[in-house]
Amino acid sequence: MYRMGEEEVQELRKVLLSKQLFRVGDPSAGHLGEVEKFEKDWANLIGTKYSLLLSGGGTAALICGLVGVGIGPGDEVLIPSYTFMATASAVLAVGAIPVIVEVDDSCTMDVSDLEKKITPQTKAVIPVHMVGMPANMERICDIAKKYNLKVIEDACQAVGGSFKGKRLGAWGDVGTYSFNFFKIIGCGEGGGLVTNDRIIYERASIFHDSGTAFRPYVGEFTIPIFLGLQFRASEIMGAIMNVQLKRLEGILSDLRRIKRSFIDKLSGKPGIGFARSNDIEGDCGVVVAFRFDTPEKAINFARSEGVNGWRPLDSGKHVWFDWKPVIDKRVGGHPAMNPYNFPQNKNLRKDYTKEMYPKSLDNLGRTVFVSINPDWTEDEINERIKACENAASKL
Repeated sequence: MYRMGEEEVQELRKVLLSKQLFRVGDPSAGHLGEVEKFEKDWANLIGTKYSLLLSGGGTAALICGLVGVGIGPGDEVLIPSYTFMATASAVLAVGAIPVIVEVDDSCTMDVSDLEKKITPQTKAVIPVHMVGMPANMERICDIAKKYNLKVIEDACQAVGGSFKGKRLGAWGDVGTYSFNFFKIIGCGEGGGLVTNDRIIYERASIFHDSGTAFRPYVGEFTIPIFLGLQFRASEIMGAIMNVQLKRLEGILSDLRRIKRSFIDKLSGKPGIGFARSNDIEGDCGVVVAFRFDTPEKAINFARSEGVNGWRPLDSGKHVWFDWKPVIDKRVGGHPAMNPYNFPQNKNLRKDYTKEMYPKSLDNLGRTVFVSINPDWTEDEINERIKACENAASKL
């Protein structure tokens, strides 16, 4: 969360004074409908028919999305090598098996490797828009259509971004978002889901609400109610998100302005190169992505005075070889509940060694990110640009 202030305090005060904190309530009794309002406004912004605000973060959104499209035991789901471990854990949570796809020089899913990894057991793909950078959704959706795969977009780190003028999350069958403290906008913890498919929406809605135990409009659903989990959002979350949503476009505008300043002022300077973008205009501007000839140059640049850079290769559980519970196949609290032990998954691909993804090692090792703060002053921006220029000139 980049910005928070008095507006959030005032909106929270209204909800607390209403004494109506549950997402479902009677307006005549003072219920403010904060969650429902956010869901409608979020769907309108993204350009979809349906939306859910969830507790449980982006992980819950991914799980509900996978449930929505019908993924389960016996299915393989393709995910990129560069993403938070939750992308893999969501697949495992529904009993399916994640299969890793290389990332290319944009640090997003490599579309050529994506097609190579498809087998008869592949049922879905989860492209991930890491650090605000859009994946090539046009090519991914074309490939998915060719092989009849479901697409669940993981836009947890790219809230509000777009690809070719279309909001991230609106390209696939399902779009998922994270609204936790470390994302572009948030409410401490929270997640979002969007879709244009009524059945997917109903399945996700039922699952996230304990079998729709408290939904007043359950009678409108066209599919039988089934038992789910509890990922309902509270009115407190809704109140914060309604204010945060008003801040979103201003935050994105400032992030993109600063990123453009870095690119404009550093392009052509000695030693400077930038990672390829699938859509620089739709990029959220969360980071400036530099690209170097060797990993050694990337490391030296990142460690240079004033740069404050970091390689995606070194970002812990955002890289496949650091997903230790996944690599060790330790899932759940009971062996019989571990998808790696399910008989339906016996012949699926389950290995994730470091050596299996050389292209990812290369691309993530030669890229350096410099994180952007939308509230930097012009002096602070120029200081950081100068530090990057000086560091690159010494490589």
